[in-house]
Amino acid sequence: MRPTHPKRVDRRSRFLSPVAAAFGATLLAGACANETRPPNIVLIMADDLGYAELGCYGQEKIRTPRIDQMAVEGMRFTDHYSGSAVCAPSRCILLTGQHSGHAFIRDNGEMPTEGQRAIPDGTETMAEVLARAGYRTGAFGKWGLGGPDSEGEPNRQGFEQWLGYLCQRHAHNHYPRYLWKNGEKIELEGNDRGLIGEQFSHDLFTEGAIDFLREDDGRPFFLYVPYAVPHLAIQVPDDSLAEYEGQWDDPPYEGGKGYLPHPSPRAGYAAMVTRMDRDVGAILDLLKEMGHGKDTLVIFTSDNGPTYRRLGGSDSDFFASAGEFRGLKGSLHEGGIRVPMIAHWPGRVPAGATSDHVSASWDFLATFADLADLEQSTGGDGLSMAPTLLASGSQPAHPYLYWEFPAYSGQQAIRVGDLKAIRKKQKKPAGKRGALELYDLAKDPGETTDLATLYPEDAAEMAHLMATARTPSAEFPFPALDG
Repeated sequence: MRPTHPKRVDRRSRFLSPVAAAFGATLLAGACANETRPPNIVLIMADDLGYAELGCYGQEKIRTPRIDQMAVEGMRFTDHYSGSAVCAPSRCILLTGQHSGHAFIRDNGEMPTEGQRAIPDGTETMAEVLARAGYRTGAFGKWGLGGPDSEGEPNRQGFEQWLGYLCQRHAHNHYPRYLWKNGEKIELEGNDRGLIGEQFSHDLFTEGAIDFLREDDGRPFFLYVPYAVPHLAIQVPDDSLAEYEGQWDDPPYEGGKGYLPHPSPRAGYAAMVTRMDRDVGAILDLLKEMGHGKDTLVIFTSDNGPTYRRLGGSDSDFFASAGEFRGLKGSLHEGGIRVPMIAHWPGRVPAGATSDHVSASWDFLATFADLADLEQSTGGDGLSMAPTLLASGSQPAHPYLYWEFPAYSGQQAIRVGDLKAIRKKQKKPAGKRGALELYDLAKDPGETTDLATLYPEDAAEMAHLMATARTPSAEFPFPALDG
């Protein structure tokens, strides 16, 4: 494993109260009593999985029995949001607890070599916060927050163990020639950039996660599994493809736009989701087998909405991937940012529950710190969801949820209660920028009827909040908003 970055030494206990710090030391010494042990945490995140691509959220074509059962045994959230509409900022926001008006990463900032723009050493992640409290930490999947030898590498951001893609572009092939493991480049044999190979990266991530769980050393653990499926390219082993092949009219995808061709893309896409579902079940089964079923909170979610119709062979229209919502990945309309979220913790999270609590991925850090009885870091935008998860106490509500996204001509959105405002084309010249649109999500979840002219005072208040909810970013400038 790569040694700890030297800057880390100076700020080991900055985010723990004396009581919490002492508690973490007790855990490390192995003397923690069972009744005071904080929960294990498993956070599984799919890549580009739409709100309605799970059976428990209305999907009728793709089979997801294990995640559906997870919802039956736990809590399903109907109004949960990703941090952004694309991969890198969404991952940064999830790990740091800062929304896109404050987060360091606000777009997919590509680097000339391998990887995306790195989160700096001074950025606090949930892995660092939990590691200081005595948690064993591991991550397996897709990173996108810093390439090789950067400050953003997972092992330099709080993870003891790491296996996966550092670069999002590299993750466009699920049979890669190499992956990164704890700072070391691991060559994979039998993968030659074809449609299929010998080592399917998704399977390697599941194996890594299971090995991490089996290495139980008595400490509580934080396992982060940012799967790279069902993000394109459409690739899946033949045994999974056989479950769907021939079920539908399935015109071949001929390739292009940087993605591999596929002879039956609808079957392939569905098979990717179902294989992931199987592996979520394998993780749940192992936790139960090891006796951790009742002391582990498992969260399943997605990083953003489903991808564009027929890009890389994907067909979000055919699967009704975004359900009733408008927009897809890259859009700050609901289809691009409202995502599934399921919480599973037998005996603690009520079984069969559905919550309409309005939440976002920047709440996870605050929630995990609360459940582990830790003092939270300053500067975060999240609120703990623990009262909702445990059906105990009063749940704080966000005064608003805020998003900005410099790409796709520039977008900005905010939700206050059931009201949602969105502005598009904000990087266009002043006279060509989109006007503020206002929607009532309670009556119009599909964002079909703009109410801005009917309710100008509400629209003006939303515009004011959009201006005050953010700070400018030198790395991701947004001139229309920065002033």
